[in-house]
Amino acid sequence: MCYHSQLSVREVSSGGCVMKPIRISVLILCAAFVSVAWGQQPGCKFSPLWAEFHKHNMMRWNRCENVLSVHNVSNLALKWSYTTGGEIANLISPTVANGVVYVTSYDGMLYALDAHTGAMLWSYDIGFSVSSPAIVHGVVYVGAGDNNVYALNAITGAKLWSYLTGDSVYSSPAVVKGMVFVGSGDLNVYALEANTGAELWRFRTNGLVYSSPAVENGVVYVGSYDGNLYALDAKTGAYRWSYDTGNYVDSSPAVAKGVVYFGSDNFNVYALNASTGAKLWSYNAGDYVDSSPAVMNGVVYVGCHNGNVYALDASTGTMLWSYLTGDAVLSSPAVANGVVYVGSWDNNVYALNASTGAKLWSYTTGSHVGSSPTVSNGVIYVGSFDNKLYAFGLN
Repeated sequence: MCYHSQLSVREVSSGGCVMKPIRISVLILCAAFVSVAWGQQPGCKFSPLWAEFHKHNMMRWNRCENVLSVHNVSNLALKWSYTTGGEIANLISPTVANGVVYVTSYDGMLYALDAHTGAMLWSYDIGFSVSSPAIVHGVVYVGAGDNNVYALNAITGAKLWSYLTGDSVYSSPAVVKGMVFVGSGDLNVYALEANTGAELWRFRTNGLVYSSPAVENGVVYVGSYDGNLYALDAKTGAYRWSYDTGNYVDSSPAVAKGVVYFGSDNFNVYALNASTGAKLWSYNAGDYVDSSPAVMNGVVYVGCHNGNVYALDASTGTMLWSYLTGDAVLSSPAVANGVVYVGSWDNNVYALNASTGAKLWSYTTGSHVGSSPTVSNGVIYVGSFDNKLYAFGLN
């Protein structure tokens, strides 16, 4: 086993890491940066920003959004689009913090764009880019296809540290209490020290870990291609429990009120007791469920390969409504102020009524939309396989 710092490191399960040279590319700096929380709505004690793949307690909803609603979302129009050099694919979703949108692309770049105009502030070459960034305390954390987890200065793009895993990092980092939790294609889940990148622990599963961890109440929840949803102690990496679905778990879990929700390629959406892993209910969606659930006001929203977006009762798993798009829904829904936003492989981005599933708005991009939308300050940000990041706002 190889270590990356002088800190005490423990290996929770067997597995090694492969050391090889790290490629560092020239970055583009720009002084233009907004350093305050742009557009914070008065009276909301939570952040209106969307700085990680999991927005609020791992549930993908923005409780502070009060600009867009079921009454005006039909007036959404394109504000700007930015063309990258590669596809913005299924596992790549934009994040927003302090007036800046961060997104990766299959061209290998991480981009920082002005949230108002779409102008590029800086970019950094991280190799084949596959992860959604997380921005915490002025640092961008992102996984990369060159097997590294990177930490970059959010204002300048300067590299602060990198940590080399044994394979591509599709998983989006979760940053909680000074620790970065992330999965890798080398079968491991890692906990890294947020300031230095030092490895604190690793846990080896029996499959690729493309699921993005959710961290709640000192427990890390994450899926694996070995078919399991794992619960690990956040401080030590110690195994707490696992639930075997029998097929790949690409879906990133959501945690709400002591329940873990996630999907599996065995066609089911699951609700498990977060403390014990006991199954509370499952819902057969009819096809692969790689989409990550959003949970809000007692409802679980999730997409499916059969083209449906489902709304399920969070307590019972009973279907409340479904909306059929024209192709697979790998995008993970975002929920804000009574509206569900989601992309489909039919090239469209949709806004649906969260209570009824009725379509309120849609926009056709140039290719598949597997990217998961982000909602912040009255603007919807989402990527497409047509190489573009889109920003939609009110006329």
